[in-house]
Amino acid sequence: MSDSLQARFQKASAEFQKLQNDLSNAVEARQRLDAQLSENELVKKEFAQLTPDNRIFKLTGPVLVKQDQAEAKSNVETRLEFIRGEIKRVEAQLKDIESKQEQKKNELVEIQTALQQLQAQQNPPPPQLSSALAA
Repeated sequence: MSDSLQARFQKASAEFQKLQNDLSNAVEARQRLDAQLSENELVKKEFAQLTPDNRIFKLTGPVLVKQDQAEAKSNVETRLEFIRGEIKRVEAQLKDIESKQEQKKNELVEIQTALQQLQAQQNPPPPQLSSALAA
């Protein structure tokens, strides 16, 4: 009986570890998306200050290529929409992982409690010396 509980505990522990890894990866992805969002919002602010006479260049490899102002603004808007969508997706993923992690943690506590109870049954504490013997 304790072997199957031990195996369940090890399996649940490995699953919990994987969830922690997944959570860490999702947090990193969220941080990258925040940085991209900030960068693109900054570009959008800069674009808002342009006059129709200003020229925009895009860095393509080692070369600056002239780009249409309307196209550049549209590209940034599209990128912002995409990034916001990805942030929502990652946020949902984070909530899902956190929920699964909490469930797995509760499962681990239940298994650990069952193991401790089983161990207590199999190894009862030594009998106490009676007060008559101690005197």
